[in-house]
Amino acid sequence: MRGLGAGQLDSWRTGLRSAALSRVAEFVAPRCADELGACGVDVAGDILLQFVAGGKCLRSTFMYLGWLCGEPDSDAALTAAASLELLHAFALLQDDVMDDSERRRGRPAAHVQFADWHRRRGLSGPSRRFGESAAVLLGDLCLIWAEQMLRDSGLPHHRLARAWPRYDAMRTELAIGQFADLATDLRDLPPLEAVLEVARLKSGNYTVRRPLEIGAAMAGCDELVLATLASYGSDVGEAFQLRDDILGIFGSPTATGKPNSGDLIERKATSVVVAAHRLADASTRRQLRELFAADRLDDAAIEHWRKLILATGAVQWVEGLIADRVGAARKALERGMIRHPLADALGDMAGLCAGRAA
Repeated sequence: MRGLGAGQLDSWRTGLRSAALSRVAEFVAPRCADELGACGVDVAGDILLQFVAGGKCLRSTFMYLGWLCGEPDSDAALTAAASLELLHAFALLQDDVMDDSERRRGRPAAHVQFADWHRRRGLSGPSRRFGESAAVLLGDLCLIWAEQMLRDSGLPHHRLARAWPRYDAMRTELAIGQFADLATDLRDLPPLEAVLEVARLKSGNYTVRRPLEIGAAMAGCDELVLATLASYGSDVGEAFQLRDDILGIFGSPTATGKPNSGDLIERKATSVVVAAHRLADASTRRQLRELFAADRLDDAAIEHWRKLILATGAVQWVEGLIADRVGAARKALERGMIRHPLADALGDMAGLCAGRAA
């Protein structure tokens, strides 16, 4: 991307996304036909191919930008970066099962599609249980294939060897973060600091920091560059999750690909929900607790909850956190002397992560 002007960054990012998705499809298609085709669930390959055809490719973009901090454009490095889309597919497939989410990327979630397949064929056993099991297994395959795609990307062994410690750390953090998220009970009202730490583990590091570090490590970047990217990545990753917390309550299904106010329906202890309780007056806090404990939430109750959150000022407070994180990330780039146009691209990505359309 040498010499790329700021006005061309959108075009570059769109091209990179298209190339990454194309490489994932090329990798997955023959395996769906050969390996997955033998599993006896004829719809599995189609579900996976449809699933990996979408997505914003944020993680693969960050990994490739990390590479460009030390090396020029490379087909092998782009293939390696694209492999993160399979890792992300694994995370989403299993996350939807854990959250009992009905939709993903504007379509029925994979476990819902598998359950429908089971039901249409009149097979024995609960269709719901079959759908969840099939989605978990499909996610397991994506986890395996993600590492295989990275390993077979064409990058030399010595470059891949630099990636594995951070790659393992990323996967471990993702799993630990999901465990912590699973164990967090909104009714116990965890401290905001604990909520933010879970967000860093399960989303922030995994979305921005680790992909950047992996790409830069493979490119042989020095410790100053790696430290700069780690600092930038931590701040942007947290801004990304904070924005996700706002969208999880106030975002439209078009933007999120999931039901409106999904985080409230699932009683998630997100930064917005916890901040609202902290900032609320006594009367509002009592109403919030009643909603936390309600057995069922109809549309009226959800709308009332949203209005209470807005009244506390929690959204503006979280918006302030997002702005602070983006500002800190851009300062990290300046201190670390990241060269142009990479600094422009990373600054652009910070804004994209922090300001996704609602």
